[in-house]
Amino acid sequence: MKYSSSLRHCAVALLSLSLATPALAASNSSVKLLSNSFTPAPVFENTELVRNINLEKSYPRETTNIVIRNIGKEAQSEYYFLFPTAEIHNVGTFEARSKVSADTAKHPFKVELAQYETPSANSYFILHLNEPLKPSEKITIGVSYALLSAVHPLPALIEQVAAQTIVYPFSAHLPSAYKSQKQKTKLKLPTSSPAEFTKLEEKNAEGKKDPVHQGSSLTYGPYNAVEPFSTKPVSVRYEFTKPLLVATKFERDIEVSHWGGNLAVEERYWLTNRGAKLKNHFSRVQWQMSKYANPASVSAGSLTLPLLGGAENPYYTDDIGNVSTSNFRPGRRESLLNIRPRYPIYGGWNYSFKVGWDHSLKGFLRKAGGEKHVLKVPFMEGPRTDAGIAYEQVTVRVVLPEGSENIKFEAGVPLTSSFIQTHRTFMDTTGRPTLVLTARNAIEEWRERPHVVITYDYPWTAAYRKPIVITAAVFSVFALTWVIGNLDVRIGKRKQA
Repeated sequence: MKYSSSLRHCAVALLSLSLATPALAASNSSVKLLSNSFTPAPVFENTELVRNINLEKSYPRETTNIVIRNIGKEAQSEYYFLFPTAEIHNVGTFEARSKVSADTAKHPFKVELAQYETPSANSYFILHLNEPLKPSEKITIGVSYALLSAVHPLPALIEQVAAQTIVYPFSAHLPSAYKSQKQKTKLKLPTSSPAEFTKLEEKNAEGKKDPVHQGSSLTYGPYNAVEPFSTKPVSVRYEFTKPLLVATKFERDIEVSHWGGNLAVEERYWLTNRGAKLKNHFSRVQWQMSKYANPASVSAGSLTLPLLGGAENPYYTDDIGNVSTSNFRPGRRESLLNIRPRYPIYGGWNYSFKVGWDHSLKGFLRKAGGEKHVLKVPFMEGPRTDAGIAYEQVTVRVVLPEGSENIKFEAGVPLTSSFIQTHRTFMDTTGRPTLVLTARNAIEEWRERPHVVITYDYPWTAAYRKPIVITAAVFSVFALTWVIGNLDVRIGKRKQA
């Protein structure tokens, strides 16, 4: 029985890791299994809770500030943040930190995902406070995250030049494992005239109608004495005349060349637009006519990639081959690469392409004494759009010079895995060590995250490995040619002089 129980626990753990592992900010994030009878102890009280939901991008971004008070008899260091299990796999960049001290705010809390052994409607993010909270003491914590694939178009089919409206369902009561003395939810909409939203019959704690609509903001609450696990399903539908772009797969290769003093970057995208689909067939004539009026469109007709200053030798290809509809503007501080796909990417349409460029290596690499080198490169660059792009699967490969040793790194983004593999290319002997970093549920704001810092040792003998190999190969060819040229392949006997 013990052996069967262990297998069951392992199976549940693997299922939780594969299906419901969000992008946690803590690099040492993990998944904890809870017994089916577990309920967080009522040792905290939410004195005040304010949730802000920003809907200006294609993915909602939520920021919740909570004033928590320890109502227990002992110091507490673990706060259970309730989260619906159905949305766990859509969470991107979950972060939690103290809002009181500037010093502690620099260090986010360690976050641990907790799920029940058997499927349950609720899961938890365990926030490990930097310091235990003593009885009756208060602290303000801030929790922020993005939700991918949380909105959907309604209607699902529209005309080519029609406006698109999307729906975002949520709860006016933020579900919590603890009682909330006061809480409210504020929404920031991309328009001041939402198509429709849920109106509640009862008034809020201030005696006003619920929700309160003012300009581009919509406020549900405040509510007093909200019980634990309380929910109040509502939704809002609003106009969003921008594409809902998602990169289902994104790969980025960075190749370091000490001999050439070059940093080569290549990015591969598999894009899809999850906006409203076309009700009728696509009309190229109508598309060309609408370009002169320049209206807001739910399709992606062009993409702009802001690159670091000094970028050169850009290229842009897709599955067919080279694409000439691109424009590159180099700059010392920032370079801009504008690309136009072969066709506008409407709702339900897919497009895969590849872009690449070069940089001078001296702007990214420095020597730290002896054989040690320090490389600092962005984890992501990619397009910058008004609506934002969500990335479901991200793979970044950093190809270091052959012979690099003692490789270490620090990443400013949450990772799902990291490992080193060998990449073999032209005239390599043992191959080049390649650092592979993977992540899930990334968002466009990751462009602003701290760069990846890689340290490695590069012996001087490794620098001469390739010239020696090339020289040996050339001499081997000449030697082989000389040997073959001196072979006597005649059948008959050689005549004596």
